[in-house]
Amino acid sequence: MHNLSFDLIVGLPHQTRASWRNSLDELIALNPEHVSIYLLEVDEGSRLGRELISLGTKYSAPAVPTDEQMADCYDLARELLAAAGYVHYEISNWAKLGSASRHNLKYWRREPYLGFGAGAHSFSGTTRWANAHDSAQYVAAMQSGRLPAEQIEPVSAQQAHEEEIFLGLRQLNGINLDQIEPSYVSSLSEKLSTLQTAGLLEREGSIVRLAPKKLSISNEVFVELLS
Repeated sequence: MHNLSFDLIVGLPHQTRASWRNSLDELIALNPEHVSIYLLEVDEGSRLGRELISLGTKYSAPAVPTDEQMADCYDLARELLAAAGYVHYEISNWAKLGSASRHNLKYWRREPYLGFGAGAHSFSGTTRWANAHDSAQYVAAMQSGRLPAEQIEPVSAQQAHEEEIFLGLRQLNGINLDQIEPSYVSSLSEKLSTLQTAGLLEREGSIVRLAPKKLSISNEVFVELLS
């Protein structure tokens, strides 16, 4: 199946609205089936991160766009991609009809998956594990009939509920509260109401989703909801 995906990053140093518009125009002209757009995240311990924290001038730190500028560019991408026929189905992902990433949807829906090979990760629904990263150790384990897993992490009920909320809200269709443990939903009712009143969440019956105009600050919403 012919299915190309392109990635773009919002917030690179020296990026302007005009240069971003040009990148979007060129991408749309190429007409890939799938598009991923990510907001720049800078590790505080990186060289650029330290410069940004200290208001330094190295590594083009002063040329990194502001949060407001990045949000504006993200909203421009939503507008242009929608006009070009792309469906916005996850915070960072757009696709032509029928071309959404089935691979990533499994993660966002918390469906079980198996990873094969050194360093591969797997999820059963209640447990996560990772294979040995060292290929020699991985092969030795397989040849001796042993499981190659070196990290095994049971997923608690609390973790599972939080993942259902966090990963579900990343999807533009939102989450169905009727499909989540009632006692957990009840514990969030006040926060959900507050965020809805603030215009950060939308609710239609049991369906809750991020407000379309607030997608660029989704992390702040998740922190407030799950803290």
